Amino acid sequence: MNAKGLVRPLVIGLAAGAAGIGALAGVTLGGGGSPTPADGASTSTPPFRASWGYQLQGELRVPAADVFDVDGFDTPKSFVSQLHAQGRYAICYIDAGTWENWRPDRNRFPASVLGHRNGWPGERWLDIRRLDVLAPIMRDRMQICKRKGFDSIEPDNVDGYANQTGFPLTARDQLNYNRYLARTAHNLGLAAGLKNDLDQVALLQGSFDFAVVEQCFQFSECWMLQPFLRSSKPVFEVEYNLPRSSFCARADRLGINALRAQPSLASPGTPCD
Repeated sequence: MNAKGLVRPLVIGLAAGAAGIGALAGVTLGGGGSPTPADGASTSTPPFRASWGYQLQGELRVPAADVFDVDGFDTPKSFVSQLHAQGRYAICYIDAGTWENWRPDRNRFPASVLGHRNGWPGERWLDIRRLDVLAPIMRDRMQICKRKGFDSIEPDNVDGYANQTGFPLTARDQLNYNRYLARTAHNLGLAAGLKNDLDQVALLQGSFDFAVVEQCFQFSECWMLQPFLRSSKPVFEVEYNLPRSSFCARADRLGINALRAQPSLASPGTPCD
């Protein structure tokens, strides 16, 4: 998780069973029609207006929400089938920008692509310039999502260029890597969500089908998602510290699908009404 100022939850086994906001005020945003396809992709994209849940650890149960974002490795295929049987849209969380020392494919990453620790237990930034190493690993992770029946992917930690990674990453490096991720997902028939990386939204909106963002109301950054909203592409947003009363009404006006969750993401959270 790429949350600001939060402790990254350690993954455990899952049970099978308002400075910038004013800039958008009064703007008529899309959502009545179909979203503009990302790079001509033929995928199942999430609805523009939908409640959502976000859970990366703990016992899984089908939520009341329309869209559910869960861990790709730990979520069994049977649970994804349950989601679809009850009319839910399933997003597959994968980490694409950092190495995690508990993942089953951790030994596929050579030491040469592992950079500084990113502040979360067991994680280190990846050298995203090394597509010769990372591309087959990330494609295999997406293949896992595909085999389990997920509709789309949410690749996390895709803003390394703006962090102290231990590598001289540039904005262009990040654009190239993020576009590779979206293109690979589309080639597998999966929709792709852009996680955070708000400074590059205008350049990446055309490659991605939706956005997942953390704490944009707390940090007055929601205005940066306007390119997605104007293209009728859904934005799924989570707040960890603010009460729902302080952001739900604004989220509704902007067309953002927001929820309040605990930092541990051990339960789906509470969507705005």
